[in-house]
Amino acid sequence: MIEATGIRKRFGDLDVLKGVDLHVAKGEVVSIVGASGAGKTTLLQILGTLEKADGGSLAINGEEVTKLGSKALSIFRNKHIGFVFQFHHLLPEFTALENAMMPGLIAGKSKSECTQRAEDLLARLNVLTRKEHKPNQLSGGEQQRVAVARALFNNPSVVLADEPSGNLDSAHAKELHQLFFDLRKELGQTFVIVTHNEELAHMADRRLVIKDGVI
Repeated sequence: MIEATGIRKRFGDLDVLKGVDLHVAKGEVVSIVGASGAGKTTLLQILGTLEKADGGSLAINGEEVTKLGSKALSIFRNKHIGFVFQFHHLLPEFTALENAMMPGLIAGKSKSECTQRAEDLLARLNVLTRKEHKPNQLSGGEQQRVAVARALFNNPSVVLADEPSGNLDSAHAKELHQLFFDLRKELGQTFVIVTHNEELAHMADRRLVIKDGVI
C-alpha cells in the first residue's frame, strides 16, 4: 500500500529525515514512535503528500505520487488518503454530518449521496444521534469519531493518524484505539499511526521507532 524509499527532509541546517525506507502492506496497522522532534510528524505529512520530500520516492497504492503535479496530487490525496489529527480540525461552523461529508462534496459527489454515506459512517461510529450538533457541542471523543468518519468518507487507500488520542482521556483513548482495529477487521483499512501512547503503539502489527532521522 505504501512504498517509501530513501525519504529525506531538511529544514535549514537541520536534517530531519536522512533516508527513511518504509513499506506498509494493505490492511496493516503500523505505529511510529520516537522522541519529540525525531521527525514522526514530518514523515507522516510526506506520506500524506502534504509536505514534499527533498529526496527519495513515494508510491501509494501503486501510484508514484512524487511525480504528480499539484492539481493531480490534490485529487489523489482526496481520493486515497484519510487524515486523523490530534486536534481533529473539524470546521466549527458546520454540523457533525456536514463535517463528515466534506471530502465527498470536494470530490464532486451529490449532496444526497454524501448525506447517506456520512450518516452510515456516523452510525457505525456511534455518533449518528449527534449529527446536527456543531463541534463545540460534542465531547472530545465524539469530535474525534466525527473526524474518523471524515477520514473514511472516500474509502481511502490509507488512513494516516497523528497523535489521534493525544487529546483524549484514557477511556476515550482506549475506545478510539479499539475502533481502528475494528475498522481494519471490517473494512481491510490500512493505518499508519504516529503516537506517544505506548499501549496503542504495541497494539499495532508493527511498532517502528524513528531515531536520528531513520527508522
